[in-house]
Amino acid sequence: MNETEIFQQIGEKGITDMCAAFYRKVPNDDILGPMYPKDDMGGAEVRLRDFLLFRIGADTTYLETRGHPKLRMRHAPFEINFRARDRWVKLMDEAMEESNIPAETAKALHTFFYQVADFLRNVREPEMEDRFKI
Repeated sequence: MNETEIFQQIGEKGITDMCAAFYRKVPNDDILGPMYPKDDMGGAEVRLRDFLLFRIGADTTYLETRGHPKLRMRHAPFEINFRARDRWVKLMDEAMEESNIPAETAKALHTFFYQVADFLRNVREPEMEDRFKI
């Protein structure tokens, strides 16, 4: 399933609903909550929504307001380890379920979210990395 098909399935409303569901979970999360600005949770939600609309729906609002995504640079101030990656993906999975994202679309988005979250990991954890060696 490609980005066009994902967007056709859920549209802007699906992305907006999913982001809102995700950000309802973040403040009370023991791992992710401390990483997010308490006074700008709404701004963080808008930035994620706009990024996903750019990436999946080809909407240019994110580029017009924020420029190039520069995801690694923007997330560098936060310690993102395996636990943070996995929790972010878990909360997104829960948000997709809560937002009634169709199963096939949720599976494709899960793969995308996992890849992005793993790309953003910036804490070396050799004891964990050894578990994934082939």
